[in-house]
Amino acid sequence: MLAHRIARYACDFDAEALPDAVTACVRQRLLDSLACIVGAYDAGPVRIAREIAAQVPVDRAGVFGAAARTTPDLAAFANGVMVRFLDYNDGYMGAEPGHPSDNIPACIAVAQGEGASMREFIAAAVIAYEVQMRLQDAASLNGRGWDHAGYILPACAAAASRLMGLDIARATEAINLAINGHIPMRQVRSGTLSDWKGCSAANAARNAVFAAGLARAGMTGPAPIFEGEMGFFRQVTGPFALNVDAFGSPANGDYAILRSLTKTFPTNGELHTAIWAAIELRGRIADPAAITAIRIDTSEFNARVLADAEKWHPTTRETADHSLPYNVARALLDGDITLDSYSPESIADPVARSLMVLTEVNEAPELTALFPAMLANRVTVELASGERMTSEVRTGPGGREQPMHDADFARKFGKMAAPHLDAAAQEAVLAFVATLERQTCFDPLFDAMKGDRQS
Repeated sequence: MLAHRIARYACDFDAEALPDAVTACVRQRLLDSLACIVGAYDAGPVRIAREIAAQVPVDRAGVFGAAARTTPDLAAFANGVMVRFLDYNDGYMGAEPGHPSDNIPACIAVAQGEGASMREFIAAAVIAYEVQMRLQDAASLNGRGWDHAGYILPACAAAASRLMGLDIARATEAINLAINGHIPMRQVRSGTLSDWKGCSAANAARNAVFAAGLARAGMTGPAPIFEGEMGFFRQVTGPFALNVDAFGSPANGDYAILRSLTKTFPTNGELHTAIWAAIELRGRIADPAAITAIRIDTSEFNARVLADAEKWHPTTRETADHSLPYNVARALLDGDITLDSYSPESIADPVARSLMVLTEVNEAPELTALFPAMLANRVTVELASGERMTSEVRTGPGGREQPMHDADFARKFGKMAAPHLDAAAQEAVLAFVATLERQTCFDPLFDAMKGDRQS
C-alpha cells in the first residue's frame, strides 16, 4: 500500500548519506523561508496565528517574532502562516502546483519538541520535499476541486514521523490519519481570495503534526487511505502510479528538493515570467500612458487560474498577487514588483486599473505545451503610435535554468529583515544558517529572529 511505502521511505531514510549539494539546498531553502517569515511579521493573519499559539504556553517549540513558546502543532501553524503569507516562498510545478517549503516550519517545530539533531531536521525536510513533489508530479488536485495543500498532509506526516522516531507501522497510521480528515478544498484559491489563502498549507502541516502525535500514542487511521473503496484515489485524484523505490536516495542521487524553484518577486510563481516580460517592455516604453492595448499569451493553467473573473477586479492582496493582468499592469508602470505593489493604494490605483481594462489574456497552445517544464508567458503592448512591442520569457531567476545562489538568498533575507532586525541580528541569522549542520538546537535562531519584539 502506498501509505506504507511512503512511511518505510521516511523511516529508512539515510540521514548520514546526504550529498553536500542536498544539504546546501536545505540551507538555502531555510534562509529563503526565514526571509518570508520576517517579511510577514506585521501581517494580520500572522498576528492572529501568534495570538492563538500564545493561548497554549508550553515550552516545546518557538514562534518566530515572539517570546513565548507553544506546542509543536501550533508553532507549525503560526510559523507556517509566516512562510506562506507573502507568496514569496519556494515552489514547484508538476501536474499540481505547490510550495514544498510549507513543510519547513513544521519540521523545525517537531525537531524542537523532540530535541532532534540538526542532521535529523535536515533529513526530515528532504523527506517532506521528496514526498510532496513526487505527489505533485503524479496527479492534479486543483483540476478536481481540491487544494494543493492536500499533498502537504502525507509529506509532513512522514517528516514528523521521522522526527518523532516512529516505526513504519505507526508512521503509516500518521499518514492515514493526516489524509483522511483534513483534505482542503480548492475554494481557498478560487474567486476573491481571503486570509486563508496563506493559511491553508500551514493548517495542513499542523494537522499532519497532530496526526503523527496521535499515531505515536497508538491511534489507527482509515486504511488503505490511497487505494481504498472510499480512499484518496477514488474520491480525490483518480488512480495514479507512484514508484517510491525511485525516490531520492544515495543510490540514485535524484533528490526532489534540488528541482524546487525559488522566487524573486512576492507573488504567484507561474506569472513571474510575465512580470519579467513586462519589466523588459517597460524599459522600452517612454511613457506607459501611451499604451493602448495589452495582450498576454499564456498557458491554459495561467489563463484558468490567474485570469478568472475576480482576478480582473482585485480588492485584496491575496487576489492581487494571483492576478496575471494586475501584475503585468503594475510591472509596466513601476518596472518592478515589491511588497508595496500589493498595498491597498496600489491595488486601487486608477492608472493600473485603466491598463487592466486594456488587457486581454489568451491561452497560447505552444506555451501550454511547454508547461510545467517552463512557466512561459508572452506580453505584447500596442502604443498610440501604432507600434507593437512583444517580450516572451520562458524562464527567469529562481528557475531551473537560472537558480538563485547563496548571495541572492542573503540579499532577499536582508531586504525582508531590514524593517525588523538590526544588522547584528541579521548576521546572527546568516551565520546560523551557514553552519546549520553544526548547530545543536534552534534557540539561537529564534533569539536572533525575535529582534526587540517581546510578544
